[in-house]
Amino acid sequence: MASQTESKIFVVIPAFNEERVIGDVINEIRNVGYRNIIVVDDGSSDETCRKAKEAGAISLKHKINRGKGAATKTGIEAAKLLGADIIVTMDGDGQHDPEDIQKLISPIVDKECDVVLGTRLLDPKGMPWHKIFANKIGNFFTWYLFGLWVTDSQSGFRAYSRHAAQVINTKADRYEYDSQVIREIYIYKLKFKEIPIAVRYTEYSMGKIQKQGIANGFKTLYKMVWSLLF
Repeated sequence: MASQTESKIFVVIPAFNEERVIGDVINEIRNVGYRNIIVVDDGSSDETCRKAKEAGAISLKHKINRGKGAATKTGIEAAKLLGADIIVTMDGDGQHDPEDIQKLISPIVDKECDVVLGTRLLDPKGMPWHKIFANKIGNFFTWYLFGLWVTDSQSGFRAYSRHAAQVINTKADRYEYDSQVIREIYIYKLKFKEIPIAVRYTEYSMGKIQKQGIANGFKTLYKMVWSLLF
């Protein structure tokens, strides 16, 4: 792989009704030096797609809401078509700190691994206790069903080499996508590394109704089990 200065790095952001913050998220990413940004508007009813384009991102849109996983996959496929060497995925609500992108891509640039998983639970400072508890339950079931233990199976802040992006192939479209990627890492024996990331919980991000909650957690578990049976 090329050096970091030569590598073509793309940041993929799945987004749903994020018009209030998507411009700020994109500007933060650009301010730390990453210009190749793809936002996939997952059927929003607001102006997320337009705001992303105005902020300088490549802005794609699903006509209907298909789910976070589907939007992430659309963005990854677009990045591959545009020649990406490394693809970073992150949320569109401002929870992730773009300063952490450097930490995620460095092990891939240095050929230490093919996938880097950002994890909130190696240093969960500021993370609400109920989210810590829910994530640990998610980690257990991901390990039990898919055979690989990670400390934050639900994190959407990750980095993939081009090789990893090409071989990972999951049909999951919604929140179960993040867990099924762990299964793909196990199946294809991809080398991975976990890196602590900062998380910024705000009144806005905590109020997003589509975020993974208890009800969605059970739906995710059901779909994870279903994917193994059929």
